[in-house]
Amino acid sequence: QVQLVESGGGLVQAGGSLRLSCAASGIIFSINTMGWYRQAPGKQRELVARITSGGSTNYADSVKGRFTISRDNAKNTMYLQMDSLNAEDTAVYLCNLDQRRALMADTMRYWGQGTQVTVSS
Repeated sequence: QVQLVESGGGLVQAGGSLRLSCAASGIIFSINTMGWYRQAPGKQRELVARITSGGSTNYADSVKGRFTISRDNAKNTMYLQMDSLNAEDTAVYLCNLDQRRALMADTMRYWGQGTQVTVSS
């Protein structure tokens, strides 16, 4: 079983910064990708950024240049540094882990409970 616990959300003024963390516990395989998604009220869940166990990253266009995703594999922890926040970034941010036992195995997907980020304008 895998548990994902997010922290670091809160209320910040536009132009400010926040740093989110996601700690994974349980059985973590070496073939995995961790990611941050967000969901605002009345909107679909959207990808914010993802990072593979090897360190490759991809970002949503809306956050490129403002957000930075990173991870510490030794601690099974992922981070999201969010700078130059604006009101459109207000959402619940959810941590995601996709992993496989082996290259040809099925992908197992896990989600955290989410942490609220509110940006006041």
